[in-house]
Amino acid sequence: MDAAAEYQRLSQRMDKSQAKDQTERSSVLYTTSSDELTINCCLNKIEGQLPLEGQAEAVERGVKSSGQRDQWSRGVEFLFSCIALSVGLGNVWRFPFIALENGGGAFVIPYVIVLLLIGRPIYYLEVVIGQFSSRGCIKAFDMVPIMKGIAYGQVYSTALATTYYACIMALTIRYLVASFEAVLPWTYCLVEWGSACVATGATVTPNGTALGQGVSSAELYFTHTVLREPENLQENGLGTPSWDLVLCLFATWLIIGTILFKGIRSSGKASYFLALFPYLIMLILLGRALTLPGAWRGIVYFLEPKWSELLNPQVWYAAITQMFFSLAICFGTLVMYASFNDFHKNVHKDVIIITSIDSFTSILAGCIIFGILGNLAHETNTEDIAQVVQGGAGLAFISYPEAIAKFKYLPQLFAVLFFFMLLVLGIGSNVGMASSVINVVKDRFNHLPHWLLSATFSLIGFLCGLVYMTPGGQFVLNLVDFYGCTFIAIFLAIAEMLAVGWIYGVKRICSDIEFMLNVKTSFYWRICWAIVAPGLMFLVLAYMLSNYEPLTYRSVEYPRAAYTAGWIIWGLGVLQLPIWAIYTIYQQPGKTFSSKLKMSLQPTMDWGPRQPQEFEAYILHRNRQAEFKPRRGGYLIDNIFG
Repeated sequence: MDAAAEYQRLSQRMDKSQAKDQTERSSVLYTTSSDELTINCCLNKIEGQLPLEGQAEAVERGVKSSGQRDQWSRGVEFLFSCIALSVGLGNVWRFPFIALENGGGAFVIPYVIVLLLIGRPIYYLEVVIGQFSSRGCIKAFDMVPIMKGIAYGQVYSTALATTYYACIMALTIRYLVASFEAVLPWTYCLVEWGSACVATGATVTPNGTALGQGVSSAELYFTHTVLREPENLQENGLGTPSWDLVLCLFATWLIIGTILFKGIRSSGKASYFLALFPYLIMLILLGRALTLPGAWRGIVYFLEPKWSELLNPQVWYAAITQMFFSLAICFGTLVMYASFNDFHKNVHKDVIIITSIDSFTSILAGCIIFGILGNLAHETNTEDIAQVVQGGAGLAFISYPEAIAKFKYLPQLFAVLFFFMLLVLGIGSNVGMASSVINVVKDRFNHLPHWLLSATFSLIGFLCGLVYMTPGGQFVLNLVDFYGCTFIAIFLAIAEMLAVGWIYGVKRICSDIEFMLNVKTSFYWRICWAIVAPGLMFLVLAYMLSNYEPLTYRSVEYPRAAYTAGWIIWGLGVLQLPIWAIYTIYQQPGKTFSSKLKMSLQPTMDWGPRQPQEFEAYILHRNRQAEFKPRRGGYLIDNIFG
């Protein structure tokens, strides 16, 4: 009997058995034959048994119950939620500054190449894993149990990012409220700021000195009034939280908690607004920016390629790190969002749309920002636009407010629009990150109501965020961002690609995709998953380590204790990998270390689609693949091209 006939016969048997007695439980037999794991499926009351020739061990297990997992009300909610997650603050202020710092228009070329070779392939891979397994990021690693520590490290990093992201949202609310004042408070100098202050509302100082030669009132307002920032931490310490920023932080977490109150049923509805509304404001701001004197000079300055920078490894390093934070890959959030999809949803199209929109938004935001900064340079008679640019948070809270102050008509309106756009973008990203952490707990304790988990996480996030509301809070934020997110993300991303691409295997991933979506996976995806993405990320890690220098904030070094704390933060994330690997090996039922290790490298017995009918069909699919699909060459070739 040929393969097709055998497969059809088994399927018909299963259908008849289910129709005859729906109350009977199904069971799956996993057998180990030589070095390969063979999986067979049988049902009670089926006459005869599937052949188990050469088996060494058989384990019977009931097909898992459906355990009704929430699903998006509409498929488009997944698309909008991913856009809201990926398109965030990194697109609006981080991308323009990183691009300017690394060759302007020449940076866009490595960025697009990195998008095609790393960003988009990893995005598609994580979405496929989440949708196929209908599991959160922790349980998704049932595919490679020994590497489950990767997911715990990613959740840890995501939780850290959520706390300081909310801090930036608090600052945004602080500026949003201030934008309603009759006179924008960063446009004039206060007496206590001294004679070095130059009022942002004025083009030049009374003696004709250009703004770039003094300290702008916008910068002093941010550092002295809003942050109350000390010169360093060694003499002044962190200080006590500012009450106004604490209220803004509370408002931030109240918004996040409300959106997450009913899980994806509420966050999915909010995604329409969180994903689409920022583009309305961007178009308004772009229209205004293009009509300003000097705007085109700023845009050309932003996009003009400096070709020599293409040979600078720093540019490629910057492109890859920007891609991580822009698309939110390797943080567990995409796996979580995709786990709520319909099993057969064609996510390939969604991935292309999301990654393209994300990159387009980065360039659009850069044109808006530098169009307005070009106008600022024009108004202040500054030839070098770089002189009016502040990096990092300074671009959003110093340079842009400074530029808005130069608007002759309705500066308050455009300040409100800009900071409200930042707030919506930040909330969209933070909702995704918070959802990922909450759903990890929900998957483990599914009897707990979602509103309780959301409220508890919001309270914990608020309490942890108080440290960022102190005068030295930006020092802490910079430390946590580097050691708790950037540094951890690269390590765990490489481990994830090795685990999925080489332990679970690209070949099996492609087989799973074929079963789920009925499509063949092209060599482009296969080669990127197996070689290109992990290889380039490893080069980035090597470059990062070889060029490592002690972290600074505003060119100020941290106390030694702060560096120690930073390495502890990093260690807690990365050490999840060996800790959970050791625990997983120990938990295996084998008698020898080698047998335990071998079992910990194989998927768990219930790995596969969550729905019972799909799971049974998947077992038949795997059995057919094992019996009738020939192996191509050695493991290396077979894994990629098999």
